[in-house]
Amino acid sequence: MFRYSGPRGSYWVMVAVEAHDHTVVLYRSDDLKTWEYLSSFGPANGTGGVWECPDLFHLPLDGNEDNIKWVLTVNLHPGGPNGGSAGQYFVGHFDGVTFTAASTVTDGLQDPARMDEYLWLDWGRDYYAAVSFNNVPDGRRLMIGWMNNWQYGNEIPTSPWRSPMSLVREVSLVSSNGQPRLSQHPVWEDPGSDTGTVSYTGLDVDGVHPVEGGAAVQLIEATFVPGSAEEFGLVIRGNGAEGTRIGIRPADGRLAVDRTMSGNTDFHETFPSIDSAPLQAPGGTYVLRIFVDHCSVEIFAQNGQVTMTELIFPDPESISVSVYASEGTATVSSLKLTTLP
Repeated sequence: MFRYSGPRGSYWVMVAVEAHDHTVVLYRSDDLKTWEYLSSFGPANGTGGVWECPDLFHLPLDGNEDNIKWVLTVNLHPGGPNGGSAGQYFVGHFDGVTFTAASTVTDGLQDPARMDEYLWLDWGRDYYAAVSFNNVPDGRRLMIGWMNNWQYGNEIPTSPWRSPMSLVREVSLVSSNGQPRLSQHPVWEDPGSDTGTVSYTGLDVDGVHPVEGGAAVQLIEATFVPGSAEEFGLVIRGNGAEGTRIGIRPADGRLAVDRTMSGNTDFHETFPSIDSAPLQAPGGTYVLRIFVDHCSVEIFAQNGQVTMTELIFPDPESISVSVYASEGTATVSSLKLTTLP
């Protein structure tokens, strides 16, 4: 719910869903007691499961306050791009009554062949029910999601707690190939008390090469330049027998997270997975910013235009990091590992 002010007046707007009909419904009120129906949106794009947790807000495109767009987010389960729970978004216009999307790919039923064309908040398996905050200082739009998936949400091997939340993310609208797209950046205040930083430059990689600086909780910042390799990237939270592989496949235009050997994976049949997202590097350089925690990895690629969030449950002693290149070579032009408290 938010306060709308525009040519039609000033009033409260409530955004709700008719979950099984894949429809967002908008209502208005002057006093928060009496509500009047405004309009509906949907079905559209991802409709493989029930819709819930909608959100509607406006953002300037490329920071231009004279070019305001509206963003509608809708979470769904199942039907995500890699299975189970996920969140999608639409960019368009809201005139105080009706939201009109400029980014609708399909109306009605979800088309499995066009999943890459839908606009997903996060391509990982574990970013769901994401909502944003109104009236944040400095006009920032901050969003947080539930880090889990209803496919196995009741089975994850944690006690006495179950399910963390994601990092808070600041979202903005940027132009990408002439189209407005969300860019997400973790709200990260440097604690000023990291327990060590290790940096590398100009690493030519062929095969798997361990690097110093691995930790259970850390920030990894990496820049890759492709060579002849079919795939290259990082293996995190490893110990030789296990590890989570974060790979880039330039010929396929994909970013992939392989957690089949990430540690404890046998608590549910759908958990061991290889998940992927479309990833392009127009300038020829791939940039990853990765936050690793005790049971999670959040990846922000290409300046936050592609994100992937995944739960992992490695052995506490599995803290090694390796760089790798398969079937050829690649160059790690820069790598910085910062151990966090």
